[in-house]
Amino acid sequence: MAIEKEFPMTLAGKEKLEQELEQLKTVKRKEVVERIKIARSFGDLSENSEYDSAKEEQAFVEGRITTIENMIRNAKIISEDELDRDTVSLGSSVTFVELPDGEEETYTIVGSAEADPFEGKISNDSPIAKSLIGKKVGDKVIVQTPGGEMNVQIVTIK
Repeated sequence: MAIEKEFPMTLAGKEKLEQELEQLKTVKRKEVVERIKIARSFGDLSENSEYDSAKEEQAFVEGRITTIENMIRNAKIISEDELDRDTVSLGSSVTFVELPDGEEETYTIVGSAEADPFEGKISNDSPIAKSLIGKKVGDKVIVQTPGGEMNVQIVTIK
């Protein structure tokens, strides 16, 4: 039997996934079934783009439900008590400045399940997070990104 992948996340991240799962199961599933029913009423299914679109959406919704259920089942909750305030780790909020004269940037390092770069939450699997994990305030770090090397200095860890 294959070993299930653990999904590290905060309690808030798990709750967000549980809310999304509930929405998909109770609302979205019903909406898609209704779309399929309406599309079937149009007649010939072989050339019915509405039906094809609804079936594709149904497959996506069911796939997302399965994915979220797996993530929740294999969630490893990172609690505030486990965090080392002196070094960057999963759950840390890190502020760094790009050297030599860049602006300060702050990111929270989270598990891949709850990553959202637009909210400043980056995956622990991202190049920036991988480079920062284990480092301390004042450390200078070379981050390998798809766009090239970036030199940063850690300013704060929360």
